[in-house]
Amino acid sequence: MASKSLRPHTELLVFAVCYCILFMTQVKAKVPAIYVFGDSLADVGNNDYLEFSFLKANFPHNGVDYPGGKATGRFSNGKNCADFLAERLGLPSPPPYLSIPANSNITQVFLKGVNFASGGAGVLDSTRADQCLKLTKQIDYYSTMYTDLVEKLGFIQARDHISMSIFAFIIGSNDILDYVKSSSSYQLNVTAEQLVGSMISSLEVHLKRIYNLGARKIIFVGTGPIGCCPQQRENSTSGECSARTNSISAQYDSGVASLLHEMKSEFNDMNYSFFNSSSTLMEYIESPDAHGFTDVKAACCGIGNLNALIACLPVSRLCEDRTSYVFWDLYHPTEATARLLTETMFSGSRPYVFPINVKQLGDL
Repeated sequence: MASKSLRPHTELLVFAVCYCILFMTQVKAKVPAIYVFGDSLADVGNNDYLEFSFLKANFPHNGVDYPGGKATGRFSNGKNCADFLAERLGLPSPPPYLSIPANSNITQVFLKGVNFASGGAGVLDSTRADQCLKLTKQIDYYSTMYTDLVEKLGFIQARDHISMSIFAFIIGSNDILDYVKSSSSYQLNVTAEQLVGSMISSLEVHLKRIYNLGARKIIFVGTGPIGCCPQQRENSTSGECSARTNSISAQYDSGVASLLHEMKSEFNDMNYSFFNSSSTLMEYIESPDAHGFTDVKAACCGIGNLNALIACLPVSRLCEDRTSYVFWDLYHPTEATARLLTETMFSGSRPYVFPINVKQLGDL
């Protein structure tokens, strides 16, 4: 008799537990995957698979602080922003597209997220095109996987998955750096304003293509104060940031923010988060003590003045405390810097990130 009287309560308890599990799964699945596009700031190993490229980081001292202590193709002493972004979204860091075996279940891999970023890539296809996966190619690869997903799951299920996923873009620095390092005659023929205009026009094509391939949640990371990277400081007689390079970077960031705003007006079902990494990183540079840094000018790994004459190589000088340096090598941030930047990107507010942050974007 006692067991019969308890049975309804037991069934109710089981139902409640199942409902809670389902609810928790649905909440977690708000962002089922992250797809990453960009350059070396987001590359997690794609360039390792490009035999023709010398833009690689698959050797020491890169990866010295990554789990296992081995170089992974990341241009960092450890994890980069792509890794931390996935981590904050509760997702595994997506693998480099070129690492996926040809005989694998592409659909299952794709559903978990993929990283297409390639060191050296730019917004413009002409930027180091012979050394990397240009952005057009990155989106080509995504398009192929998207088509496969639609064929396997059907359009509606594939659309629902993609529309809830995050699409992250970290790109633009290489276009600007190549320009400021180009000949003076070239810069006389092509002004900085014309460069930025070309970049924004190309980016519009890329982002609208991604939108037409299902993307509805976009994160865009600005180029930051690239005139303050060790390579740019080393080229300056004063050792200070290059105001001109930073100005071009600011013009580009402003153009990207305007483009995203216009796209939101055109495509009402699209949402985005723009991260002004320049204002954030400048705070670290101008007030290092407040953020745990002691060196904001030199690279942690390198050779020569500011460790910025030669890239990080196995023979390079390596700083002892990587957490106290803003920059890892000539151009890239340390793992410590990437972690802090991502935290602001994820939960910060204006003027650092707008119109919403990554957490809010994921919750939509």
